Amino acid sequence: MKYQSRFALAALSAALFLTGCGGAETSSAQEVTSITVWNYYNGAQLTSFNALVDEFNATRGREKQVVVNSTSQGTVADLAGNVISAAKGEAGAEQLPNVFSAYVDTAFQLDQMGFVADLDAYLTEEEQSWYVDSFLDEGRFSGQDIKIFPVAKSVEILAVNETEWNVFAQATGVTLDALATVEGVTETAEAYYKWTDSLTDTPDDGKALFGRDAMANYFFSGSMQLGTRLVAVEDGKATLDFDHDVVRKLWDNYYVPFIKGRFAASGRFRSDDLKTGNIIACVGSSSSATYLPETVSTSDTESHPIHLKILPCPQFRGGTACAIQQGAGMVVTEGTKAEIAASVEFLKWFTDRERNIRFSVDSGYLPVMKTANSMKAIRASGLTLTDLMDEVLTVSVDTINENLLYTPPAFAGGSSLRNELEYAMSDQAVEDRGEVLARMREGQTMAAAAADFASDQHFEDWYSATLIRLQTIIGG
Repeated sequence: MKYQSRFALAALSAALFLTGCGGAETSSAQEVTSITVWNYYNGAQLTSFNALVDEFNATRGREKQVVVNSTSQGTVADLAGNVISAAKGEAGAEQLPNVFSAYVDTAFQLDQMGFVADLDAYLTEEEQSWYVDSFLDEGRFSGQDIKIFPVAKSVEILAVNETEWNVFAQATGVTLDALATVEGVTETAEAYYKWTDSLTDTPDDGKALFGRDAMANYFFSGSMQLGTRLVAVEDGKATLDFDHDVVRKLWDNYYVPFIKGRFAASGRFRSDDLKTGNIIACVGSSSSATYLPETVSTSDTESHPIHLKILPCPQFRGGTACAIQQGAGMVVTEGTKAEIAASVEFLKWFTDRERNIRFSVDSGYLPVMKTANSMKAIRASGLTLTDLMDEVLTVSVDTINENLLYTPPAFAGGSSLRNELEYAMSDQAVEDRGEVLARMREGQTMAAAAADFASDQHFEDWYSATLIRLQTIIGG
């Protein structure tokens, strides 16, 4: 669903009206630079972003004769698709915007097509030093060229339905510390399944504890934590390290508990599964905080309030402390000098300390300025923080400060590789879980129904097939 900032057109009309009449009006009107911004924000994030766009148009924009027209393109995937279609000039596509939200893969693809402006000349060395280094470096594709302007970042967090967890914890003695590691989550999910199974006379009807969004992140961060870099890029050429033992560990800590009903994924996002009570813990982006539920709906007519606890994203035991750096930046497309300058003017204004913190508090994204990226600065802003958002941002800021931050490198085929990683294991898990349930309905026990799928041979078959697909992408 697209949304355009209503203030933008009004501001443009006002700017033209205030210039006066006759020849003076024509001269001033020509000085107004109108830019379009495409984003993927929705809900509270979109409301906050559009309010800031309106504020810019009424203040700095009016002063600098710049008008921003902002449009949400829906989801990240919708936005990327629309940008590529616009760049290719496909039939029915809109004109390429002056600015658009993008992750590295999409930005790199547009850069290779010659549509991305280099922003290095528009940011002084002092201005560049204001931004968190890793956030700014993510957008450097070659040398010192800045192709992505950081505006808001996020990390992965663990959200736990503490209301339901406490019942389980009191009965079993398990503590939240058990969820600090990936292996701990797997072990705790086993204990939770057995405990919930024991509450009824029906065998093998235990409940799932956990689910996660962004399986590609699991591959990238898990590999780094376990000592391998899944993809490396040098001189534009990508190499793959799909380490057998590392991938097996990833498999054993997602696929195996999934087919046995210890993990689950039913809704579009795991926050949806939290809301229905399908799971009681999930890994997702800190920017999903505004979508985390305050109640669990057990039926169309019954629901109950819950309290959520926010924890760091689990990591593999004994591994490198590494976290995925997320959050799309803004890409400025090639245009006139006035359009590029106007685009950067807006982005600098938007990421200024006060406004970036405001967007952070509203959305769950992290500020990108060094002076703003701390809980001290966020709390000192005077903005109202809900208890949940305070927890989300506290955990997120600590994650930034305590981990090696990793973002997948840009290369031709990067989007295809990420897409393969996103679904290779999760789709297999969903398919095989369905077969396990079918066998159980025929009378088999859980252990018997899952045996074929939890076997070494099944992993080897999946690993070999997935490796070939990944190598084809890298080679292509």
